[in-house]
Amino acid sequence: MKYVVCVPDGCADEPIDELGGRTPLEAAHLPNLQALAARGAVGRAATIPEGLPPGSDVGNMSIFGYDPAEFHTGRAPIEAAAMRLDFEGDRIAYRCNLVTVGTDGTMVDFAGGHPDTDAASEAIAALDHALGGEVSFHPGVQYRHIMLAPPSWLEADCVPPHDLTGQPAVPPSGPAARRLVDLMDRSRPVVSRCNGVEANQIWLWGQGRVPRLPAFRDRFGVSGGLVTEVDLVRGLGVLTGLEVVEVPGATGWFDTDYAAMGEAALAGLERGHDLFIVHVEATDEAGHAGSVEEKVRALEAWDRDILASLVDGLDAMGPWRLLLLPDHATPVRLRTHTRDSVPYLLVDSTEPGPGGTYSEPATAACPPVAAHTLMGRLVGVR
Repeated sequence: MKYVVCVPDGCADEPIDELGGRTPLEAAHLPNLQALAARGAVGRAATIPEGLPPGSDVGNMSIFGYDPAEFHTGRAPIEAAAMRLDFEGDRIAYRCNLVTVGTDGTMVDFAGGHPDTDAASEAIAALDHALGGEVSFHPGVQYRHIMLAPPSWLEADCVPPHDLTGQPAVPPSGPAARRLVDLMDRSRPVVSRCNGVEANQIWLWGQGRVPRLPAFRDRFGVSGGLVTEVDLVRGLGVLTGLEVVEVPGATGWFDTDYAAMGEAALAGLERGHDLFIVHVEATDEAGHAGSVEEKVRALEAWDRDILASLVDGLDAMGPWRLLLLPDHATPVRLRTHTRDSVPYLLVDSTEPGPGGTYSEPATAACPPVAAHTLMGRLVGVR
């Protein structure tokens, strides 16, 4: 038996007037997805446990089969794990966005214009040269980077910048806030001097200590790999012992190479992995951008360029099961994450399910299950 987990990040949404009261999942042309739903089982999954923030760190940890209420320590340390950063001395990690804040204090762009990764890396190097010492800055992808700091910097309440789009940029509060705000203020002249970067400062948030997660093979009895464009999901792979496969065209943006990511999953299964996770960011980015058109386009790319060939390839290998769900909803109206439950789809090629339609309204009456239990259901481990 082969297993595939598909994660169209943030694809769940709300009815949209522009789409005639339909959600993007209802409006998009998704023949392969709906054919899978017709032969499988659909339902609702609660990816965000009560009391935890509705972020991709929490949601993807749930999808990987780990209860965030037990294992979550913060977003940034998961991303730092993807970079293989050294947490010596009990250091903690902060997510460090390159952002654009207006002269009136409004969060204009939480992604700082989505800079090229090479240009962004030069900006992070400049920050480390100018402001490093007690803290250190480490480049990630596009606008997403990491700062390591002493444990005394841990206690602060920080608002994720994607929750502030078009609103006042609320600074951190709490015991460590003064040091964080000072560093963010001092970053402005450094970032503003960097070529190829529209951002004008850093934003610090998502802090935590490195989590300790049991190995995926030990937990579920299968070997696995994953493909993604973002350090957050790579970090979950590193922390759980999954093989992280790099795809050159996986950009984390609307232009990502969907087909290559699907091909990487099939290649990983053919190499001998039992399970492979495919995570694509574009639907989430479309939600944050408030773009209905891009969200529909991204869903259709998933269907056309990943699901069609994935099913054909799986059929050629033998029996298989597939789980598909987003890590959270990112409604284009709100342009940020919500903690609402999301639709999931579970398909077994050997046992036709009751069938259904994969959408938010079609699953609205289903009682939500804890998302971290779905991985066990997929591989037959309770």
